[in-house]
Amino acid sequence: MQTRTLGTTGPQTSALGLGCMGMSALYGDSDRSESLATLHAALDAGITLLDTGDFYGMGHNELLINEGLRTAPAAAREKAQISVKFGALRTIEGHFTGYDGRPNAVKNFAAYSLQRLGTDHIDIYRIARVDPDVPIEETVGAIAELVEAGHVRHIGLSEVGAQTLRRAAAVAPIADLQIEYSLISRGIEEAILPTARELGIGITAYGVLSRGLISGHFTRDRKLAANDFRGMSPRFQGENLDRNLDLVDALRKIAEQKGVSVAQTAIAWVLSRGEDIVPLIGARRRDRLTEALGALDVTLDADDLTAIEQAIPAGAAAGDRYPSAQMAHLDSEH
Repeated sequence: MQTRTLGTTGPQTSALGLGCMGMSALYGDSDRSESLATLHAALDAGITLLDTGDFYGMGHNELLINEGLRTAPAAAREKAQISVKFGALRTIEGHFTGYDGRPNAVKNFAAYSLQRLGTDHIDIYRIARVDPDVPIEETVGAIAELVEAGHVRHIGLSEVGAQTLRRAAAVAPIADLQIEYSLISRGIEEAILPTARELGIGITAYGVLSRGLISGHFTRDRKLAANDFRGMSPRFQGENLDRNLDLVDALRKIAEQKGVSVAQTAIAWVLSRGEDIVPLIGARRRDRLTEALGALDVTLDADDLTAIEQAIPAGAAAGDRYPSAQMAHLDSEH
């Protein structure tokens, strides 16, 4: 397994991380046994970075990772690094009601995560979205106290803009910024990515396949389950979906010429953007994991990158990446 280092102060991780959200929530029903088998297969393949959130299935995902690690070989378990997002407030019915970044809340969330994960520390800890009522300095300061106490190893951030990134980094060392980055989500390139590089902060890129939209497997006639949040995502709606899948068809021609899959090409593109970027792959089945791992063997030369740029120029996606209510919570978009 290839490795990369998250920023100048962060840990060395596998070049691909495993995003575990889909094993518990938001993409319709999942198969618990297949999820555990996929976790084990990822660890066997050398993936060390497991990304979760305490609100994924209201704790379900952390408990699943706990079980996956407990039943994995000791060597793999010891190498695993867990990245946790916190702060999202949810109702019993699963609705999101805001974010809480108060210092006491930060420590409360951490205490519950440690218990569910069955570990004595969290490798990277980050608030999922900035709490607009709490200065980021206070939230990061609380995580820094958890680092000092040995409960957290590294501080991360999620979906913050360049200004917030600077403010946070002035408080304590930041290992990485977790943010959406893909061929059809390139907003970070203008200011956020240059600022992260200036500050020595790595990037863990989620949504590298745009929730399956540019995986090569999503079809125009696919019916989404009622509990699949993509049914409310603008990029999966009507004419937007048709236009976005036209982009995928253009990418497919390039992938076929190279003898690789669309998903492998899209992941390889993110890998090519810099050694400071670690893509998170959201596989929840072993076959999808195997396909994604194949991206590590794909080399994109200058001609390939030019062809991809022509097929999917920056800003080509139709529709926002979240519904408007969720876009409003993104510090990175303001």
